[in-house]
Amino acid sequence: MMSFSTFLFNTIAPVYGLFFKRQVKHFKQIIPENKDAFDLLKYDKILDVGCGTGALAYALSDMGVKVTGVDPAKRMLKVARKKINSQGVICTKGSVTEGLPFDDNSFPVSIMSHVAHGLKPNKRAIMYEEMKRVTSDFVIFHDYNGVRHPLVDTVEFFERRDYFNFIKGAKKEMETHFKSVTKVNVSKRTAWYICEV
Repeated sequence: MMSFSTFLFNTIAPVYGLFFKRQVKHFKQIIPENKDAFDLLKYDKILDVGCGTGALAYALSDMGVKVTGVDPAKRMLKVARKKINSQGVICTKGSVTEGLPFDDNSFPVSIMSHVAHGLKPNKRAIMYEEMKRVTSDFVIFHDYNGVRHPLVDTVEFFERRDYFNFIKGAKKEMETHFKSVTKVNVSKRTAWYICEV
C-alpha cells in the first residue's frame, strides 16, 4: 500500500519539477563552497536517496560524479528521468524505510536532501540504519538547520510531518546511529549533517 508521503509526492511532482533549475543552481553553489567541510566531488560515486526530480543528482553528475538516484514516488522519478537522462544518472524506484535495492556498502557516500525532517522518529531510525547499510564511509543529510522561516513553518505545519521536532535535535538523534556527526551550515536555513558510518 502506498504511503501518504509517496501519494503526496506523486501528486506534486509536476509542480516540484518547476523548481528544478533553481535547485540545481543552489546545489552547484553550495557544493564547492563547502568542500573544506566535506568534498563530495572527491568521490567517484554517490547515492542520492529520495532524489525527487533529480536536482542534486544532476548537479553532482554535472560536476563529474557518477550518481544513482532512488525515490519511492514513480511520478518524481518520471520527471527526474526527463530532466537528467542525458547526464547518465541512474534513477531507481525504492524506499529507504522499506529497504533499498542495493547490497551492503554499495556506495562510499550516500546523501539525502530535505527528506529526513518529514519522517516520524521511528521511520527516521529505520532510514538511518538502511542508509548506513548501503554506505561504506559517510552519510550526509542536507536538511534544515533550525533557523526558522514563517513560510516553511506554515507549510510544514499543514503537512503534519516531524519538521518541528527534527530541527530541535537532529544532530543528537543522528549521533545515536553513527560513529560521529558533524553539522555544517551550508546556507542560511540548511545544514549538512555529515555522519561517519
